[in-house]
Amino acid sequence: MTETFTWYRFDQLSGADLYALLKLRSEVFVVEQNCVFLDLDDHDQNSEHLLMRDGAGALLGYARLLPPGEKYAECSIGRVVVPLSVRSTGAGRRLMAEAVRGTRERYPATPILLWAQQRLEGFYASYGFVTISEPELEDGILHVKMVLNA
Repeated sequence: MTETFTWYRFDQLSGADLYALLKLRSEVFVVEQNCVFLDLDDHDQNSEHLLMRDGAGALLGYARLLPPGEKYAECSIGRVVVPLSVRSTGAGRRLMAEAVRGTRERYPATPILLWAQQRLEGFYASYGFVTISEPELEDGILHVKMVLNA
């Protein structure tokens, strides 16, 4: 599978791109995970957005990069998501690798935080993230805070 990765500031996203990424986030985080929560949290506007597309331009994955000071003192990768149709193909791994690479490029001396679903703790640990909190229930799903030091 050949993918392209493109980083956008919020004001660079086309209407079609914004619709596609919000639809994917809603499909997975709200519908699939049966979790009613406010996905639109007023951080998208000050974040960078990573879109992973297939050769035809269809959205295969998405991640959001919050700059230092936006939500945490450190920068933070969040809203990491791939559709069910490409899971178990390595697409999520390639997406996360690019998210870490792009974050390091932008903020080389800053730790990277994640607020990860606990069931994905091992996935993020495989990139060097270390759990720094006890599990906490958020929107009915256990999460842990993880960090990748600079």
